Amino acid sequence: MVSRACRALRDPRISMVVGPRDAISLRCFVLCHRRSKMAASVFAVARAGLKKGHLLPLLRLGGGRRQRPLGAAHTRQTSGEPSAACQKYPGIVESTDEYTFVERLIPLTQVPVPPKYDRYPTPSGWRPSQDPPPDLPYFVRRSRMHNIPVYTDTTHGCRKMTVIRKIEGNIWALENEVKAFLTQLSGQTPLTQVNELACSIRIKGYFDQELKNWLMDKGF
Repeated sequence: MVSRACRALRDPRISMVVGPRDAISLRCFVLCHRRSKMAASVFAVARAGLKKGHLLPLLRLGGGRRQRPLGAAHTRQTSGEPSAACQKYPGIVESTDEYTFVERLIPLTQVPVPPKYDRYPTPSGWRPSQDPPPDLPYFVRRSRMHNIPVYTDTTHGCRKMTVIRKIEGNIWALENEVKAFLTQLSGQTPLTQVNELACSIRIKGYFDQELKNWLMDKGF
């Protein structure tokens, strides 16, 4: 019966009975409801030649649940009494009691200040810089991790070097004192290289731990 309805609706005479626009709507409705019994009813309506005014209620009936106009639904929602959900949740409540748990998850924008200890140096050997700083013609600023900026480096595959960075002031005076300290320590004068633009001093050999302790003793 459904296939007969589809073939009958292809007949151009259907447009003469119900009108061209309603005929297109009728064909689309039958194609969407091929497996339902409603297609047979539509076929009977088309054959009977109902008027245009009687076709729209039938199409609304087959289209499923009738939708309420937007204006009526909006008026009913705003003018009526508040629902049970609105009474249960009156609005947005801002709570700051548990925000401390959120702050632990937010990454820090800068390295925090080290905590103060009763005794120095700490078990790791760390000591804070002297406050006020020492009265010397040069100054060695701590790194962002609050450590002495003395590092080891290897160049040309096997050349061992020690680098002092973040030097401010008279860098040549610091070089002379470093030479005197390492000469007394090792018994020979080490080779050094001063880079004024990079504010660093390079020393041949590994003396990182000795220079870190020496600079911390000076108050840096």
